Amino acid sequence: MTSVLSVASEVFPLVKTGGLADVTGALPLALEPLGVSVRTLMPAYPSVMAELGDAEPVAALPDLFGGPARILSVRHAGLDLLLLDAPHLFDRPGGPYVGPNGYDHPDNWARFAALGKAAAEIGLGLIEGYRPDIVHAHDWQAALAPVYLDAAGGERPRTVITIHNLAFQGAFPQTIFPELGLPETFWGIDGVEYYGSVGFLKGGLRAADRITTVSPNYAGEILQPAGGMGLDGLLRGRADRLVGIVNGIDTSVWDPAIDPHIAASFTRDDLFRRSLNKRALEAEFSLEEDESPLLAVVSRLTWQKGLDILADCVDDVVAAGCRLVVVGSGDRLLEGAFLSGAARHSGRVGVRIGYDELLSHRVQAGADALLVPSRFEPCGLTQLYALRYGCLPVVSRVGGLADTVIDANFAALAASAATGIVFAPVTREALLDGMTRLTRLYADAPTWRDIQRSAMSSDVSWTASARRYADLYSSLSEESTR
Repeated sequence: MTSVLSVASEVFPLVKTGGLADVTGALPLALEPLGVSVRTLMPAYPSVMAELGDAEPVAALPDLFGGPARILSVRHAGLDLLLLDAPHLFDRPGGPYVGPNGYDHPDNWARFAALGKAAAEIGLGLIEGYRPDIVHAHDWQAALAPVYLDAAGGERPRTVITIHNLAFQGAFPQTIFPELGLPETFWGIDGVEYYGSVGFLKGGLRAADRITTVSPNYAGEILQPAGGMGLDGLLRGRADRLVGIVNGIDTSVWDPAIDPHIAASFTRDDLFRRSLNKRALEAEFSLEEDESPLLAVVSRLTWQKGLDILADCVDDVVAAGCRLVVVGSGDRLLEGAFLSGAARHSGRVGVRIGYDELLSHRVQAGADALLVPSRFEPCGLTQLYALRYGCLPVVSRVGGLADTVIDANFAALAASAATGIVFAPVTREALLDGMTRLTRLYADAPTWRDIQRSAMSSDVSWTASARRYADLYSSLSEESTR
């Protein structure tokens, strides 16, 4: 059995700010039947300690970036968890990355360097009787794990790093480098130096034995200057170590046939029941009840997600006879723009600022279509939930969106393979054209139901992707340490 230490800053259902948590919470469960044993190391945030107060101490780190720390072990929601209990770093108000004042914690560099250092120590045998074959780091917050293992030299576990979003790289001032405890030689192009700063993700990409990202299309996009966020040169140099594996979702949590959070359960064979969820969603957002298309957004409200384009054409959406529900938070100007649109179009546009996990279930079950006009999207999970719930995705042709949604063009419709609308480029005109196509399909009820059934038949589970990860781990385990 292959033993993997997964390292992440958030894990569903304990801590979630985005799709990273869904992946780190679901992938270990999908790997277990494939002969891969996963333990997940995450910070012991106050909310986690409150939930898992009976965790067992299994190791100690007397001085970890300014204070003592413990490694605690506990099993929760089917996951084998290791908690990095370092009160001087994690026992504080606010979120995982941002304080109650809305600004990043000023010592985030130390907090997540500690996570990487603890992972490396565990990889080297810190916990008696446990030494993983693979250390798998997720995103910049865990990216120093392979760096510290590389610096240790000698026999060590093989390492994998997954890029969930290359736009977030964990760059910090050069002045912190002496505090990291790395050899002086790691300050340079072959180490963690990145345009004069310390780049956590850059260092991990340089040190890891394999690099994965969360869709095949995105793996190609990041090799080009337009998508590489300044790291395309490094990634092109390591392209033989890079693989794109599309994300899946936990289909036991996202299942309209048994979802306890929606007004009425349904399947692809009884889609008529889905209308009960639409009525419930209309009531929840005080929308006019009619049979016009109900479009939805469940997203961070950011430029990356292309939602400035949508905010600019809310009036056009309403003029086209559609209604719109927006759930999310982010850029204050975008929040204001959507709230203003809701004020102009009472009964046609509803907005909820903030993220609500259970509300997102109700939106996917009740809306007719989901809008995802992202400028870049490593994978995206919201469109996978939408497919599962027969909420047809309208997506831009980028990254994982292009990998997971089949456009309702003539050939796909003829083959009963279409699952949504895919448009390009990411412009106002292309988005509006995509919505026009959608409304025409919606007016053809038999065709619309066929597309819904195709969407709900899509395999959005972890089954195939977990197998690819298992094969990757197996191949790495057979290699000798560099």
